[in-house]
Amino acid sequence: MKIATYNVNGINGRLPVLLRWLEETQPDVVCLQELKAPQEKFPEQAIKDAGYNAIWHGQKSWNGVAILARNLEIKELKRNLDGDPEDLHSRYIEAMVNNVIIGCLYLPNGNPAPGPKFEYKLRWFERFTAHAAKLLEYNLPVILCGDYNVIPTELDAYKPERWVEDALFRPETRLAFQNLMAQGWTDAIRKLYPTETIYTFWDYFRNAYGRDAGLRIDHFLLSPQVSDRLKSAGVDKQVRGWEKTSDHGPVWIELSEA
Repeated sequence: MKIATYNVNGINGRLPVLLRWLEETQPDVVCLQELKAPQEKFPEQAIKDAGYNAIWHGQKSWNGVAILARNLEIKELKRNLDGDPEDLHSRYIEAMVNNVIIGCLYLPNGNPAPGPKFEYKLRWFERFTAHAAKLLEYNLPVILCGDYNVIPTELDAYKPERWVEDALFRPETRLAFQNLMAQGWTDAIRKLYPTETIYTFWDYFRNAYGRDAGLRIDHFLLSPQVSDRLKSAGVDKQVRGWEKTSDHGPVWIELSEA
């Protein structure tokens, strides 16, 4: 089973890019972030014509997450995290697909930091970490993937010294990520490529993609019940070079059958 995560940075504006990538790579499951579309504006028919079922949690202008599956049933389990009934951001959706629980997330950016947006990021992270702990208690295969807006280590940033004060790389953010990982999750990319420079995001400015001046902020975290099934993983970096594309590249993993 091939599972991908992709911050599309506006699903309707980038729909030709998404559909081309789906046709060329044909992942079995896709988690999308930053739909930037209200619930009724999700391009359901175009996705269906491409061969995918979909569930989505939209929001006007901002955020938005979705899970797509090719020839597989999607059983929705949850949308939104517990702990803050006033948080109306569409940042999390969870489903059972092919006997695997898949959580698709778009963690807050948090800039400027310090400040209210950074405080919201850390609170959201706490709520997500609490939910992740509950998922591990099920003793089932769980995958938590998406745009974490976290640069875990210096290896994950081009010129990390430039990111020291950024919300993605501040000590509080990295500590929150370490606390999450300490529950027993496996970073799929780092399991297979522990020391390689791998990026998933390249800014639109200063020819970042051309210079490969990127960040690794899109992650796959695997529960112990599924980490041993990890066969391969990678980034479809070439998609970032397409016309009118997102500033993220799709990230994917392949699992062996249970």
